[in-house]
Amino acid sequence: MNLPLIGVSTSVTVDKYPERAYINAAYLNAVQQAGGVPVPLPPQLGPAARAELLKRLDGVLLTGGGDVDPARFGEPPHPTTAEVSAARDGLEIELTGWAIEHHVPLLAVCRGLQVLNVALGGSLHQDIPSEPGSPLDHSQTVLQGKARNITTHQVKVREGSRLAGILGALEVDVNSFHHQAINRLGRELTDVAWAPDSIVEGVELGDGARFVVGVQWHPEELVGHDRAARNLFAALVERARAGERLRPALRAR
Repeated sequence: MNLPLIGVSTSVTVDKYPERAYINAAYLNAVQQAGGVPVPLPPQLGPAARAELLKRLDGVLLTGGGDVDPARFGEPPHPTTAEVSAARDGLEIELTGWAIEHHVPLLAVCRGLQVLNVALGGSLHQDIPSEPGSPLDHSQTVLQGKARNITTHQVKVREGSRLAGILGALEVDVNSFHHQAINRLGRELTDVAWAPDSIVEGVELGDGARFVVGVQWHPEELVGHDRAARNLFAALVERARAGERLRPALRAR
């Protein structure tokens, strides 16, 4: 059985010395548990290195992290905007466009879902507590004693959606670490999952021929005890293994 290569975006330090690219091990473990080989993609990669890696990747995983620059969707930054990296935004938006163009399966997690939406022309609520406002705490990091693998609210999933088929459930309990969220949906995206306060928690590309799925929670932290979370990474790896694109043709370019 072949082991598909899954490109995994990394976080990056902002205004700190020394500059670092890094990634939570949970993402790497989740991809490997599903049968894939994670390949970290730091924004420091130059054009030649990026191009060489893209010839070999079978799937893409966009990870969580700092805020997407509001300038990307035509707004000034909210006072709570933090950890913005122009280099990371640029790489991940480029990756998103490349994956969609070449029918490379893509799974977007938390910030990744937001990047996917912005890359397709959508916009974000910059700070849920103040806009649009919600009684639900979407950032459990401020809750004492809440580990990253503890769930804090429920998500309802649209029946008949690709996401529902992958998860194997119409309701899932999720963890939550974000203050930005989808506002205006990007082109071709369909919202298919919601928190109790109607914040969008899941999207997929309307074109069923391409595997493009995004979730607002962090399934990589739940794979140890949650089948629905494992199913997400298994679906990405299985679709990558199926080989949606002609890799030899790209290598020849």
